[in-house]
Amino acid sequence: MYTKTTRGITVTVKPFYLEDQSSPGDGHFVWAYRVRIENHSDETVRLKRRHWQITDALGRMQEVQGAGVVGEQPRLQPGDTYEYTSGTPLPTASGFMVGAYRMESEHGEEFDVAIPAFSLDSPHEVMRVH
Repeated sequence: MYTKTTRGITVTVKPFYLEDQSSPGDGHFVWAYRVRIENHSDETVRLKRRHWQITDALGRMQEVQGAGVVGEQPRLQPGDTYEYTSGTPLPTASGFMVGAYRMESEHGEEFDVAIPAFSLDSPHEVMRVH
């Protein structure tokens, strides 16, 4: 698992490879990732937007931006936790993701909460140690 805290908001990500949705022979590899957002701050916040950078094993990056997550803009009061699962395909057997959530405080202040960088590893990746 990968964890990062910004302004009292902790984001934890657990990626997992989806063998049944992948087709390695066709260059199609799929991962799901479970995200847990915990509000350890003393203010209520709303997740307004997401911004992801997804990089495959060849260094090709795609950016994904949009409102909320999985169709929601969750509001988290102090002590609240929100969890969701999403996924991404890649044309390579490994890669990584990193990003940020744009949050809004109850007073209208917007700020970014970092999503930790995490690796997307499959059993089809050949690891070499030099």
